[in-house]
Amino acid sequence: MAGRERKGENQKLKMLYLVKIFSEETDDQHSITMQQVIEKLSACGVNADRKTLYMDFEELRHFGCDIIADRDGREYSYHLGGRRFELPELKLLVDSVQSAKFITDRKSQELIRKLESLVSKYEGKKLHRQVTIAGRIKTMNESIYYNVDKLHEAIGEDSQIRFKYYQWNVRKEMELRRGGDWYQVSPWGLMWDDENYYLIGYDSGEGGIRHYRIDKMLQISVTGKRREGKEQFRAFNLPRYTRRLFGMYGGEETRVTLEAENAMAGVLIDRFGKDIAILPVDDGHFRTNVDVLVSRHFLAWIMALGGGIRIVSPESVVTRMKEEVRRLAEQYG
Repeated sequence: MAGRERKGENQKLKMLYLVKIFSEETDDQHSITMQQVIEKLSACGVNADRKTLYMDFEELRHFGCDIIADRDGREYSYHLGGRRFELPELKLLVDSVQSAKFITDRKSQELIRKLESLVSKYEGKKLHRQVTIAGRIKTMNESIYYNVDKLHEAIGEDSQIRFKYYQWNVRKEMELRRGGDWYQVSPWGLMWDDENYYLIGYDSGEGGIRHYRIDKMLQISVTGKRREGKEQFRAFNLPRYTRRLFGMYGGEETRVTLEAENAMAGVLIDRFGKDIAILPVDDGHFRTNVDVLVSRHFLAWIMALGGGIRIVSPESVVTRMKEEVRRLAEQYG
């Protein structure tokens, strides 16, 4: 039967073109008739007739393509049903890519175009979503893609890395930190926090666990030297570490007692998790103990919550808060 089918110049690619046509031209709201399939194949240099196409559709179903036949009177049309990603899932991914601060605008658009290829051309138009976030500032380091890949390579090979680290100066120029000296770090994990991507690593020179903005890392190379800090990371809890940080600013880890109005319970649970203890003080207030890295950013967070919360102990942190309040009063007095 197939032997009677006149061959086209791309006849051997027929099944691939069929998958392409169904993927790009059809979805649950858009179907194509058998005659349209024949015409689209012909435009690709492939000849086909109805009888062989029926068999081809069955082969595609057997392979795992969800080719669905829709009947409208005496006419049948066909579309691709189930896909690896559903449209709402891809919309969520597109929103994440569009809003991610650590991905450049150009890379964001490239990724979104690739995500669009996973659905039909009709559904792809629905993925042209502009996620508007006030003050959005995208990274300017195009190499972050390759930085992440290099870091995963180093972690997989149990190898230290070396890199240079920069900051922006008042002339809006990249300025290398440490006078341009190399950083040598044992990479152990990556995390996304406060809209930025960070490397969590062990720096034997600095004597402990440190984090680094990946988009500010330059000339990353895998040294081949075995990683250090295994004992420190064996007891390391990345989610707990993230909860203790504020804006990825470091500080001395301290157990802080907070007293707050009952209405603030949700704020503290959202920040520190449901495991925190809620200890009633009176009908309108409670206390809780949280482990944080005490930094100026943490103090500012407490201030931003207003009069509904205050630091009770330890006295050293209370003193730091008083000093910060005095400093602000003098600065703006």
